[in-house]
Amino acid sequence: MEQVQAAAELGSWEMPEELRMLEETVRRFMRNEVAPLEEGLEHDAFALPPEALAGLQKKARELGLWCVQSPEAYGGAGLNLLGQCIVAEESAKCRMGAYIPACGAFGFDPPSIIFGGTPEQIRKYAVPAIERGEKAFFAISEPSGGSDPARAIQTRAERVGDHYVLNGTKVWITAASESRWGVAFARTGPSKGRDGVTAFIINMDRPGVSTKVIPVIRAYAPYELHFNDYRVPLDDVLGEVGKGFELVDRLLVHGRVPYAAGTLGVAQAALELAIDWAKQRHTFGALLADRQAVQWMIADSEIELRAARLLVYQAAWKADRGQDIKLDASIAKVYATETAGRVVDRCIQILGGMGVACEMPLERWYRELRIKRIGEGPSEVQRMVVARHLLGNRSK
Repeated sequence: MEQVQAAAELGSWEMPEELRMLEETVRRFMRNEVAPLEEGLEHDAFALPPEALAGLQKKARELGLWCVQSPEAYGGAGLNLLGQCIVAEESAKCRMGAYIPACGAFGFDPPSIIFGGTPEQIRKYAVPAIERGEKAFFAISEPSGGSDPARAIQTRAERVGDHYVLNGTKVWITAASESRWGVAFARTGPSKGRDGVTAFIINMDRPGVSTKVIPVIRAYAPYELHFNDYRVPLDDVLGEVGKGFELVDRLLVHGRVPYAAGTLGVAQAALELAIDWAKQRHTFGALLADRQAVQWMIADSEIELRAARLLVYQAAWKADRGQDIKLDASIAKVYATETAGRVVDRCIQILGGMGVACEMPLERWYRELRIKRIGEGPSEVQRMVVARHLLGNRSK
């Protein structure tokens, strides 16, 4: 990271060579291994056949691209946040888009909060998930909603002997029905704020927990997660009782950055597709590429993508230097997700009717990116974070 620091001090930024190599490795993997397998899938498919996926995962392990967020000590790649952003952007250029980077070929990182648990919890839950490439869920959101997830938590956990008994509902939970385990947050104390919320490891084989799919705008749907007298042994309490949000703050903030990077990968792929189309499509005797309206849509898209990418990279770079990035992550998340949506919208306009045809990926990407302005904290909440930072001293 010394190269990054030196470049920043000179007023410029250049990607270190090791990260350029990572970028090229992921790009080749997507182009040569993933893309050919995607060509035979239905338009809204969100998973590859198990045998095809197993082959991709074997190659990803060999390339050192396995579970990129998880520590090397437990079998992951242990990439820093900037490295994670590079993988997220390049892998999202696949036809399946940003919601399952590289179609699961890189494995599925367990929620990083698990690595704040005991050695036994890590050995029992995190290590097998990494070894097998299995999914695990992370459950905070509840039907009551709200911009402060801690205050919105109404799921209760009552201590009964050597167990906690959970009752309540979580919503918008990715992979809940496909996971062996996950982490959920419940209120264990009288406080309505962050104090009094505890993290629990949820074993899906135990009675008292069920899931229900929530159909959404895209094919890959999240779930409701229902607890009905679900019993959690004390060994599966993650961290200190009542201090669950001390474990999760960093995860939530840092998670927004590669999330934003993934949307840029989709938008970049869409822009390249639209440029190729404009260079070969004739209307009224002229190429689309020669029409000013199309040129400006392409130019505006390139300008905005470059700006968004720098915001994302800057946030990741600062995080890797140990700096607080709450403000930077919010700015990057808003600008990247909204830019990506605008870019894909313009690309659909350039292609016209073909832009919304299912033989092209654009309309699918359009639906995916609409969700990205809501997931990981909606744009309005991120703008609130930015405004509070800027106006905080004046509001006293």
